[in-house]
Amino acid sequence: MPARRTALIYSPLFGNFSYGDDHPFKLQRYRLVRDLMEAYGLLKLPGMEIRGCGPIDDDLVLSFHAPEYVARLKEFSASDEPRADFRFGLGDADCPVFKGLYDCAALGAGATFEAARLVEEEGFDIAFNLAGGWHHAHRARASGFSYINDAVLAINWLVARGRRVVYLDIDAHHGDGVQEGFYDSDRVLTISLHESGIYFFPGTGFENETGHGRGRGYSVNVPLLAHTDDALYMKAFDEVAYPLIAAYDPDVIVTQIGADAFRTDPLTRLEITTHSYGYIMRKVKALKIPWVALGGGGYDLMNTARAWTIAWAVMNGVELNPRLPAAFVKKIESLGYPHRALLDAMHWSEEYERNLALDAVEKSIARIRSAIFPGIIGTYGKTSGK
Repeated sequence: MPARRTALIYSPLFGNFSYGDDHPFKLQRYRLVRDLMEAYGLLKLPGMEIRGCGPIDDDLVLSFHAPEYVARLKEFSASDEPRADFRFGLGDADCPVFKGLYDCAALGAGATFEAARLVEEEGFDIAFNLAGGWHHAHRARASGFSYINDAVLAINWLVARGRRVVYLDIDAHHGDGVQEGFYDSDRVLTISLHESGIYFFPGTGFENETGHGRGRGYSVNVPLLAHTDDALYMKAFDEVAYPLIAAYDPDVIVTQIGADAFRTDPLTRLEITTHSYGYIMRKVKALKIPWVALGGGGYDLMNTARAWTIAWAVMNGVELNPRLPAAFVKKIESLGYPHRALLDAMHWSEEYERNLALDAVEKSIARIRSAIFPGIIGTYGKTSGK
């Protein structure tokens, strides 16, 4: 069997932009991830390539986003003065306006498009864009640090080429913008595992959000209570996401693999570790479906660096030393990071909170099996045909 071909999409321009010193979304994390990958020797592997990217084409941006919204984004991006337009979600604390804003967003979306193109046109098995996963951007509104919805644009391009796609989102936040993009489509199955919107941004992603029209039954949401730990997270994945993906049997799987569900992330209250994260990466790879992987959230920068390094190693079939490389440890010590280990021990949350989270996830699984499984597994699970 020929070796799998993998591509890492990377541009040094990713680090040329900033949301501001006090903003939790730090674009310099991409450089930290790359440094750790390099320290492990993961940037010179057989069958892998590092590919650059350019900004996404305007026509593709308009396949989802409203023209008036795009025009305002470009206008603000070119301005030297602070601007705001709250109709479009621009200029608040989450989505600040800064010079070059559109260039930054268009470059990240262009990297995601390049990942999809490499899988679709050049025969790559897996392509990973660290700077992708802006899953909160809506058709005419910036939201949740996201301005252009790169996943929707790339998936639109794949669907236009006749492909059926699964979008799997394991970020701690609901992939609301992507759900919006395909809520009425049966060509894209969206699955999001996330912290419950009862008390958490963006306040959506409940089990009853299942799509409408032709898309009814093709939006799947698993809202998780705070303190959901490794075992419960793997249970949700194994009992909902994995059988649905296998039954739907897509031509391409697009994953948003944000690292903010980790127990030490400052913005979230889920409690997973590298244990369940790596487990899910291995399960997705085992499906042997052409795979477009996108970054996403992650506000503890070392969690993000470790998670995406683990993901890239899994994609390339490499086992990593559980201790961080000495050269990398020396580099991060000067930045104030005390980390020495790549891998975490499997984590269980406190008994009372865990029992609440277990009860919630079991109820979610039951609802999804009742509402979603008959349509997806009944329709697609009986045949290997498309």
